[in-house]
Amino acid sequence: MLQTPSGGAGHGAAATDSGLMSIGTVLNVLRDEFPDITISKIRFLESEGLVEPQRTPAGYRKFSAHDVERLGHVLRMQRDHYLPLKVIREHLDAMERGEAVRLPTVGRQRGAEPVAEPPGGPTAARIGRDELLVAAGIGEQELKEWESYGLIAPLADGAYDAEAVTVASLVVQLGRFGIEPRHLRVMKAAADREAGLVDQVVAPLKRHRNPQTRAHAEARTKELAGLAVKLHAALVQSALGVRLP
Repeated sequence: MLQTPSGGAGHGAAATDSGLMSIGTVLNVLRDEFPDITISKIRFLESEGLVEPQRTPAGYRKFSAHDVERLGHVLRMQRDHYLPLKVIREHLDAMERGEAVRLPTVGRQRGAEPVAEPPGGPTAARIGRDELLVAAGIGEQELKEWESYGLIAPLADGAYDAEAVTVASLVVQLGRFGIEPRHLRVMKAAADREAGLVDQVVAPLKRHRNPQTRAHAEARTKELAGLAVKLHAALVQSALGVRLP
């Protein structure tokens, strides 16, 4: 059974006598847990085969409680695990066939604390351009602007790493306070300098002849990155004279 969004099935089922919901009702149900959800995104997820609502003779979409449940699961996996839609679709289809499947994960952070990945579990570290646009709720022109400032950069094959979703989400949130992408170039420059310092420290490990020592370089990089993030947050709080929760 898929997890139901907060207030989902009960709230939605009361929307119509038949138990089917209009897309507007579905939007209101999902907004309890996903404030940034839009009708355009629901339509996009339908076009990608993640949900298949019924249609009235006039062509209007009608969603069942199961449809809303499935949409909530899709949005939750995007938000919490940054999974590409293809991986999400395969995962949900496997669940509905009754198969026991492990949810793929990507490396991510909650606040300044790294979240551990299940050992031996599969990873999904890439996301397509269209999926990034939908996940961030932005348009093509906005993404191009962010890329011009170096805030987000595609990989060699045109896809994006999982952290691009986090960056995009934060850029959107800062924009609500009037902070424009061009203002964030100073943060990007500082992040690049911090990354360069970490690379400088672990470089001897990466070049070592011993394979075990080279493998240790990745763990050391993650450890140093975590400390750098904590220090950066502490310095910002100290400069502003505030204490974050």
